[in-house]
Amino acid sequence: MSNTFGAILTGTGSALPEKRLTNDDLSKMVDTNDEWIVQRTGIKERRIAGEGESTATLATAAARKALDAAGLKASELDLIIVATITPEMIFPSTACFVAASLGLRSTPAFDMAAACSGFIYALNTGANFIKAGQYKTVMVIGAETLSRIVDYTDRASCILFGDGAGAAILQRSNDSSKGLVYASLHADGNGAEAMKCMPGSLHPVNAAMLDTRDQYIKLKGREVYKFAVTKFAELIEDAMRVAELSKDDLRLIIPHQVNQRIIDSAMEKLEMGPEKAHVNIDRYGNTSAASIPIALDEALRAGRLSPGDAVVFVAFGAGLTWANAVLKI
Repeated sequence: MSNTFGAILTGTGSALPEKRLTNDDLSKMVDTNDEWIVQRTGIKERRIAGEGESTATLATAAARKALDAAGLKASELDLIIVATITPEMIFPSTACFVAASLGLRSTPAFDMAAACSGFIYALNTGANFIKAGQYKTVMVIGAETLSRIVDYTDRASCILFGDGAGAAILQRSNDSSKGLVYASLHADGNGAEAMKCMPGSLHPVNAAMLDTRDQYIKLKGREVYKFAVTKFAELIEDAMRVAELSKDDLRLIIPHQVNQRIIDSAMEKLEMGPEKAHVNIDRYGNTSAASIPIALDEALRAGRLSPGDAVVFVAFGAGLTWANAVLKI
């Protein structure tokens, strides 16, 4: 198929629960404190889904805001892709619930699971449907309710995660030099033990699993930290090289919000000022696949990105997966 079309960004939206879980709140639940958490992660608080809120409700709220920003009706969507590791349920897909909430009855919709790299995976997939000429308008959503799979007795993991959703709309353009101009996706399943959530066909939920609390997120912090530090700068350098972007050409880096120290270390290695990265981990924690689209929506609404600007996305997560992308606004 001819790859002559561009996939441009025409609208974004985000949704976050009202409930805040601060470091002081966590200190009443596990052996930790605000100073310890901030020093190691940069996180001060995170949002937690309340009663009646779920991955699909947050995703739908973000989708509606993105449609408003793009000036579109839901009926104009050709495809919905939701990146998540905390789906509404095992099946049907979260994307189907979102489509139904938007009043759609025949629009294709499916989920993708690539953990924290999920939004870039989904964005690239949606863009390729457009570039191939199959669809004109694609909604890509990253949404998570990680609080539902967090063990709040494990201080190593419970301090990290929050809930939220971000959405982006891609549309066909005759100018292939704009929109998503580059993306690379990677995975190494040999690193699966570094981050995992076990319930599934190999380990079905049973009494023994519940007794050992193995139904919750498990992670090996040091391994994850080393992996992320290595990949962060490498992925940004790759994106800039392939897209032929200089430091002056690059308006903003929107990283997966994994750890403030990792982001600071990478920016220093790249010899870029911290202001070049859009960071909100202090307010939302790690929201996995939702972190990049939430930050993208924030940056656009705050005026940090304007038409013609180039932005680099970079992410890494369970799988192990990693990905990068270049978007020209």
